[in-house]
Amino acid sequence: MAILPFRPAKPDASSPRPGAIAAGYSIEVMPRTAAKIDDLRAILPQGTRVYIAHLDGTSFDEMLDCAKRLCADGFAVMPHVPARIIPDRATLDLWLNRYATEAGITQALVLAGGPKTAAGVFESSMQLLETGLFDRYGFDRLHVAGHPEGNRDIDTDGSTRNVDDAARWKQDFANRTGASMAMTTQFAFQAGPVLDWADRLAKAGIDLPIHVGIAGPAKLQTLIKFAIACGVGPSLSVLKKRARDLTKLLLPFTPDQVLSDLARARAAGRGRNIAGIHIFPLGGIATAAAHANALNQTTKTKGGAA
Repeated sequence: MAILPFRPAKPDASSPRPGAIAAGYSIEVMPRTAAKIDDLRAILPQGTRVYIAHLDGTSFDEMLDCAKRLCADGFAVMPHVPARIIPDRATLDLWLNRYATEAGITQALVLAGGPKTAAGVFESSMQLLETGLFDRYGFDRLHVAGHPEGNRDIDTDGSTRNVDDAARWKQDFANRTGASMAMTTQFAFQAGPVLDWADRLAKAGIDLPIHVGIAGPAKLQTLIKFAIACGVGPSLSVLKKRARDLTKLLLPFTPDQVLSDLARARAAGRGRNIAGIHIFPLGGIATAAAHANALNQTTKTKGGAA
C-alpha cells in the first residue's frame, strides 16, 4: 500500500521541501527493535545520532549491549537516562561509568522518564544533572526534554508554568557549566505549536538548539495510540480529524506537511533555534529511515539544502 503524505497535490516548487529540514536527522530505537535489524548501517546514514530509549522494564544490560553494537557500527549513540527509573546515585554512577568505559558513550538524553512515580531519589532531569556524574565520566553532549505543547504530567493544571521554569533552569545549567546541550521534543503533528514555542523560548533568552520530534510514517491508528499514551497535546486533533475520514483511516500518514511547514517558517526567519529533527519510528525503523533518506535525496537532486 502506498504511503500518502496528505499534503497539497501540487506544492509550490519554490517553497522549501521537507528534506530541507530532515537532513542530518536523528532517530530513536529500542534495544529489542534494533536487535531485529541485521545491519542498521544498511538503512541509516553513516554517523547518524541514534537515541536508545530506556523504557521502564528494559534492563541496563540490554541498553549497554545495544549501545556497544551501535557504537561499533559507527553511529553517534545517545542513550536515554531517565530519572524516575534510577533507584539511587550509586546506580546512576554505575550506569554512566559502564556506558563510558565499555561502550565509549559520550552523549545522553537526560529526562524524567515515563513512570509517574519515581523508583528512588530522582524525580527530574535537573536532579540527575546536578550530581556532576555526567561530567565525571566525560559526557560532552547532553540533550534534555522540551515540551512545545506542555506536559500534563508536569503541569496538571494545563499551563506551561513548570515546563517553562524547567527550560530556564536547563539554559542556566548550560550557561554556568559550559555543557553542550540541546532540547529534544516529544513528537507533534502540527508545526504551529512548535514554532510558537521555539520563538517564545528565544524571546525569553533560552537559546538551546531544538531538535523537533517527528513521528515517522505509520498508520493513523498506530499514531493515535502512541500519541495518547505519550501525552501529545493539541496537535493530536490533526490525526483525530483525519481518522474521521474513513478513506484515510487505514492509510499510512507521513510527516511531510509538518516538515514542509517547519522548513518554510525557518526560511522566513522563524524558529531559528530549530537545529533539526528527531524521528520516532512508530511505523518501524526501516520505514522511517527510508522515508527520511528519500526526502533528503529528493532535496539534493532538486538543488535544495541537505
